[in-house]
Amino acid sequence: MRVGTFIVVDGPEGAGKTTLVGRLASRLRAAGHDVLEVRQPGGTPLAEAARAAALDAEMHATPLAELFLMLAARADQVAKVIRPALESGRVVLSDRYDLSTEAYQIAGRGLPRERVMGANELATDGLRPDLTIVLDLPAELGLKRQAHDGKEPDRIEREGRVWHQRVAEVFLQASGNGVVHVDATKSADAVEQAAWGVVERHLAETSEEGRS
Repeated sequence: MRVGTFIVVDGPEGAGKTTLVGRLASRLRAAGHDVLEVRQPGGTPLAEAARAAALDAEMHATPLAELFLMLAARADQVAKVIRPALESGRVVLSDRYDLSTEAYQIAGRGLPRERVMGANELATDGLRPDLTIVLDLPAELGLKRQAHDGKEPDRIEREGRVWHQRVAEVFLQASGNGVVHVDATKSADAVEQAAWGVVERHLAETSEEGRS
């Protein structure tokens, strides 16, 4: 039985997802929550191997191969790490999840939406986030941030400006149950404060629902 809370932070390159996940985890722990931080793809030996293959330029993965590497990583992590943590009542904070599949493999690679999302449903066994915090940032600014930080780009990050604009637009237009947008053009402190307000409200509402 699932009793924990599944929170995802997602967005385009350079939006500050990893930084925000770490900061939110610290705040949640300080508030007394048992927190597990994960990233996608990754988090198990199989998932890390799939990540390395998908992002290695020398592998020359086709769009379909890239998709299945990402989904293999997600399936393994969901089954072995995320679901057990949720079932034990933990708060799981994930750096990326299925919205990234819509952005990168569907909008970016041009794979058919219905079939990709069907495959994702199979890989996750229907596991959906309770809350998805989307960091909104223009693609050009994100890429500039990464270059300024001296980050060595992986195979996907090396795609062209127009490609990354398509990806960023999916994040900007994302909507649905539990999806909340935060302006990532602001400072890391301001982004953290805005996102923490979102998380606090969500946990308070969930607590109220549990008591009703």
